[in-house]
Amino acid sequence: MSEPRLEDIDDYDTLKGEKKKIVWAVILAGLIMGVIYTFTSSRYDTVDDKMEVKEETTHKIPMR
Repeated sequence: MSEPRLEDIDDYDTLKGEKKKIVWAVILAGLIMGVIYTFTSSRYDTVDDKMEVKEETTHKIPMR
């Protein structure tokens, strides 16, 4: 069995039919998932166990 050549592919220059629908469906699904993730991460991004940092505990490192 030989490898397929680009010239043998039916829709080499443009996507047509079912393949075009699948590509657009994948792009649309990715955008929808991104919007849902952004919305939920910004809305429910609450941290209950925050660690407070006191100014006295931080020290400056001298430059040499």
